[in-house]
Amino acid sequence: MTGDSKRLIKIALEEESAIRRSPEVEHERAVAVYDLLAENVFDVVGSSVGPYCLLISIRESRLVLDIRDGEENPIEEIILPLSPLRSLVRDYFKVCEAYYEAIKTASPSRIEAIDMGRRGIHDEGAEKLRRRLAPKIEMDAQTSRRLFTLICVLHVRDWRE
Repeated sequence: MTGDSKRLIKIALEEESAIRRSPEVEHERAVAVYDLLAENVFDVVGSSVGPYCLLISIRESRLVLDIRDGEENPIEEIILPLSPLRSLVRDYFKVCEAYYEAIKTASPSRIEAIDMGRRGIHDEGAEKLRRRLAPKIEMDAQTSRRLFTLICVLHVRDWRE
């Protein structure tokens, strides 16, 4: 399999259309999708049919990754409980909220400190996701980071719970 086939060529989020997100969250989603499509490493272990299309959804408190080939024929559906990621998602959004408030009035050093915390939580969530998917999916750190962002976006409706 060539390097070009070990990648995502289409990404979609299955979500309720009634959910309204802040402009900041929508921006994060758009940037994550754009960056993922521009550059990623993603391969289904044991598969030789890439490149891939990916539909990400949350069903009954579970993360669902519906992986398809370039023609959108089903390859595999991976379902994982979200509970191991839930506290990281909640913490990530709390820090993001603090960051967006800080950029309005805080000193540059305070903004930088909050941003470092935000990136640390994001990296931890991305690494946890990567480890949990490792038996079935091979991906690089940047791909995992962007997928974690999209999982957070899907989770935004209940992060305050």
